[in-house]
Amino acid sequence: MASRADNIASSLSLANFGQATELRQRIWFTIGALIVFRFLSFVPLPGVNPLILETLYDQTRGGILDLFNTFSGGSLERMSLIALGVMPYITASIVIQLAASLHPPLMALKKEGEAGRKKLNQYTRYGAVLLCAVQGWFLASGLEAYGAQSGLQAVVEPGLMFRILAVVNLIGGTMFLLWLGEQITSRGIGNGVSLIIMAGIVAQFPTFAANLFEGGRTGSISAFLIVGLVAMIIALILFISFMERAQRRLLIQYPKRASQRGMMQADRSHLPLKLNTAGVIPPIFASSLLLLPLTISQFAGNSADPDSAFYGVIQALNLYLQHGAPLYMVLYAAGIIFFCFFYTAVVFNPEETAENLKKNGGFIPGIRPGKRTADYLDYVLTRITVVGAIYLTLVCVIPEYVIAQTGLPLFLGGTSLLIVVNVTVDTISQIQSHLLAHQYGDLIKKAKLKGRLR
Repeated sequence: MASRADNIASSLSLANFGQATELRQRIWFTIGALIVFRFLSFVPLPGVNPLILETLYDQTRGGILDLFNTFSGGSLERMSLIALGVMPYITASIVIQLAASLHPPLMALKKEGEAGRKKLNQYTRYGAVLLCAVQGWFLASGLEAYGAQSGLQAVVEPGLMFRILAVVNLIGGTMFLLWLGEQITSRGIGNGVSLIIMAGIVAQFPTFAANLFEGGRTGSISAFLIVGLVAMIIALILFISFMERAQRRLLIQYPKRASQRGMMQADRSHLPLKLNTAGVIPPIFASSLLLLPLTISQFAGNSADPDSAFYGVIQALNLYLQHGAPLYMVLYAAGIIFFCFFYTAVVFNPEETAENLKKNGGFIPGIRPGKRTADYLDYVLTRITVVGAIYLTLVCVIPEYVIAQTGLPLFLGGTSLLIVVNVTVDTISQIQSHLLAHQYGDLIKKAKLKGRLR
């Protein structure tokens, strides 16, 4: 059976793709949804002057704003309706998942299956709305004071009405993005929110490439540095691709069963444990947690009195936690390591897996079924998660340090590359799964047709 599946998987080609009508429709729907997302990133907030805003952003380019701008696909730079992106939803999901692991009522809700999951998703959306309101208010307040020292005014008519209008529009933009991501997941090729984040990052690539080669032409960036950066990107992509496919396969054995020839035969299979079980979630969660207070403090600092103590605290916070600062790197690395273990514990339950193996008669050779199997799975998973956490930390932190030292655009960050490569690999796997299901469907139809002819 396994060899037959391998033969079918190896025969996937463009001819099979041409026959998979449903898959083509899903891909076209996904592309259309991402085009809508890109169009929205160019629609500015009402009451904002885009030309003056672009001038002011060029004057304050760098730091945490560029990082936020990368994740939002340039929406923050243009202060569009989706300037906040999906980061409030991601931050809210962190809070809800942490609460579901610590708060008994939410923990019980999590164990209720699909109904509990829908309820937790509803709480996450409520939290996202609340975070959008808070971030939107500080963003609007910061916009009113943005460029006051330069004599430029980004907001046409500052005041309470502008702040309320901005908050409402920003909440609506983020909620629309979440709805769009859900549509991509259900009617497209899956991974809706991840694809939106990836599309925002990839959209910055032409600008980054143009600036890089323009710097090489003018001599501001040496040719040696450009070659080194290209080599580093290629090496990182290959390394990430290899590590994301790495797994520890545990042998699972089932009791002997009578085969068609009357012989007793033992079935064997493998339980794959990915080296990076948490995927791209740890760096995204760590980034969003750092982005939330820094974005608020940076925009709040623009409207604060320069002689006040609050202004001094805000400036110190922005100084020590700015992108590339030692404290920022330490907190970023600590956040990645924490969420590696936390999210792995959320998505993989050793006790539940051991119980399912015991019910189906499966066991790991040399390990007793039940609690001993759960302890062994936890033992193996903890050790491979250590390796996965080190891998994610190195991939995300080292490029960030190089960027901070060289002053290059933030597109090259390890987090961005990790998201792009990981989501691309997952998307290709989804497409292959659809093609495989389509081929199996054709085989079943042919088998039924031959049965009727006989």
